[in-house]
Amino acid sequence: MKRILEELEHVTDNCIHIKCDNSSTIKLSKNPVLHGRRKHIDIRFHFLRNLTKEGRVTLEFCGTANQVADILTKPLKSESFMKLRSSLGMTSITEIQECFGNEVQK
Repeated sequence: MKRILEELEHVTDNCIHIKCDNSSTIKLSKNPVLHGRRKHIDIRFHFLRNLTKEGRVTLEFCGTANQVADILTKPLKSESFMKLRSSLGMTSITEIQECFGNEVQK
């Protein structure tokens, strides 16, 4: 993702913040304890752990109810959909029409 931004000439020296609702993943990325329960973890995890160790990526906890990406990946109840849609800065045509009257056509 950072490489794509660089190609678009949006260069940033900051690390990328990834919001994650899996606290075990965050803990393992910060403290890679070796135990039998994580034998199944594949190369993607080790890649993420190395990026975290290098300071290029940070993982931040974000509760399941606040995962904005869910709007693109899961069927949601109406209330959750409206909340996440608002978090994206989107609105419905009806709300726009209420603000501006009949000036906006469907």
